[in-house]
Amino acid sequence: MTITRVALCLCFAFLFNVAQGAKVTFRNNCPYTVWPGTLTGDQKPQLSTTGFELATGASNSVDLPSPWSGRFWARTGCSNNNGKFSCATADCASGRVACNGAGAIPPATLVEITVASNGGQDFYDVSNVDGFNVPMSVTPQGGSGECKTSSCPNNINNVCPAELQMKGSDGSAIACKSACLALNQPQYCCTGAFNTPEKCPSTKYSDIFKQQCPDAYSYAYDDKTSTFTCFSKPDYAITFCP
Repeated sequence: MTITRVALCLCFAFLFNVAQGAKVTFRNNCPYTVWPGTLTGDQKPQLSTTGFELATGASNSVDLPSPWSGRFWARTGCSNNNGKFSCATADCASGRVACNGAGAIPPATLVEITVASNGGQDFYDVSNVDGFNVPMSVTPQGGSGECKTSSCPNNINNVCPAELQMKGSDGSAIACKSACLALNQPQYCCTGAFNTPEKCPSTKYSDIFKQQCPDAYSYAYDDKTSTFTCFSKPDYAITFCP
């Protein structure tokens, strides 16, 4: 083999190693069908799937490149009417099962993952900053370091204050809005004069979310107990209704 061909092989091997990311496997333990959505951040290309149906007990997976940053969520109460797909909660308003680069319309429970390059430090969390619709968890598979499960296992809709409730056609709470979304005041949104951690502490509303799901983000500056890390290229399991 010539020096040039050796150099090309080494170059392609390096690029392949950099591109290798994580496999995310979704599992639906809810007693109802969900339609997961995916969104890649930083204006990068979207994943091979940006939305799909996941029946009770079913699983599906998607590969992430490295580095990568984005979010995942579950849509509920979805239907296709005259060719237009829509959902009762966390809709991405694409009109299709695939979200195609559109994010979830709050309220929506989110799993956020940042995959590092070269087996560095990944960050991941469950977030209720945009409200809550479905219990979720994310668990690293392999890797090194703490690599703990981040989970929001409780149904916050059952304790959601009336002023935060998003109601379904039968009048029941199908999602729980964040105080920022429902009340649109800077002390709940951590904006304006409340735009630093010191000036934007937890509130009676975020405390409800935190009591139900201690591991999950309850408001914008809830970093201390809600950010999780793992090294050495783990895969991830995301479970709906863990």
